[in-house]
Amino acid sequence: MKKTQIITTVFEYNSIDELSLEEQELVRNAKEAALRSYSPYSKFSVGAAILLENKDIIQGNNQENSAYPSGLCAERVAMFYANSKYPDVPVKTIAITARTNGQFSENPIPPCGSCRQVLLETEERFNQPIKLILFGEKKIKIVKTIKEMLPLYFEKEMLDE
Repeated sequence: MKKTQIITTVFEYNSIDELSLEEQELVRNAKEAALRSYSPYSKFSVGAAILLENKDIIQGNNQENSAYPSGLCAERVAMFYANSKYPDVPVKTIAITARTNGQFSENPIPPCGSCRQVLLETEERFNQPIKLILFGEKKIKIVKTIKEMLPLYFEKEMLDE
């Protein structure tokens, strides 16, 4: 038997003022996107903002449907749009925030497993890490690479085995 330990490093901040100006702008864009979410069923609005290597910012928000599986998370809306509009431009950072009951969440909300896989595929596609900013009004978490969020990930090479 072999034991392998997986360690994830998460940086925590108490205020948006502790972030760089670029990161603050990205969080503001994620919050703005959350305000435009279409989430009449869950009433849980999520916003994502992606900073591309070319400095463009792409926003996305969750889109629900009465046939629940037909909806899509904010992270995937933003990432798929970024990859379709700028297929050759790497993603530098993604910021994610959520609202419920008319208020932004106090604590950060992490992406679901499907979104983590999509984010990781983009990270692998461009062969460079994507920084993840998870914003909450009282706490902000930053992870330097999506692989930290999904350490035992499925990768395209596995399709060839």
